[in-house]
Amino acid sequence: MSDHVHDENCEHDHDEAVFIVTDEDGKEHEMVLVYTFETNDRAYAVLLDRNDPEDDGVIFRVEEEGEDEVLVNIEDDQEWETVMKVYEELAALENENG
Repeated sequence: MSDHVHDENCEHDHDEAVFIVTDEDGKEHEMVLVYTFETNDRAYAVLLDRNDPEDDGVIFRVEEEGEDEVLVNIEDDQEWETVMKVYEELAALENENG
């Protein structure tokens, strides 16, 4: 979570991790991985819509399947509340530190 703008004026390379995510209406979105964090021995990824970066981000749990990592919806309400609390705390710290 950075205020840094990633555009053609950037002076460094970007290796964007892009994922195709299908929403509940069956519409596909190109999502860019912008942030990862861990809590309770689980990893989570924050993704933004590549074509609508002002839209709210989406958080997925990252799980390993063999040698691959996959993004999984968080369906447990308690897990979701914990993840959101940690994410909001991290976002507040990031904003304080600029």
